[in-house]
Amino acid sequence: MPPAPEPCAREGPHGLVIRAEPTSVRAALRSILAAPLVSEIAPGHRQTVELVLAEVLNNVVEHAYAPATGHVAIFLMRFSGGLVCEVIDNGAPMPNGTAPAGRLPEFDLSGCDLPEGGFGWYLIRSLACDITYRRQRGTNRLGFTIPLGPPVPQASYP
Repeated sequence: MPPAPEPCAREGPHGLVIRAEPTSVRAALRSILAAPLVSEIAPGHRQTVELVLAEVLNNVVEHAYAPATGHVAIFLMRFSGGLVCEVIDNGAPMPNGTAPAGRLPEFDLSGCDLPEGGFGWYLIRSLACDITYRRQRGTNRLGFTIPLGPPVPQASYP
């Protein structure tokens, strides 16, 4: 994958290439959310898009490339029923050559000690559909669709 300028470079109206590091992920998410492709989506669906892409991209940074770095390509295409996404990287393959099942981690509800991680793939699988993963010639290709059906309520915080 060709190198990209910092922190991200547009590869057309629906795609970009970023460095696989946290600052570039944050910049990419801001860029994606501001693009008409996503900015015109109902607020609740935009939050879903942001959450799913943040989980996927942070997994690439933390697992596929750790401790090294590289680049990640993100391609988005909107259609009447959703947003089709493809994330491509040259990092390490997913364990067992498949995307994780997305089960919730085990934790004790009687205490306040929630696990630090382990919720990412559960969220991805809960909010996206048509998830595909393949490793091809040293490249990871993760595809998924984020449904954009009837508006979902926008989260509000006190």
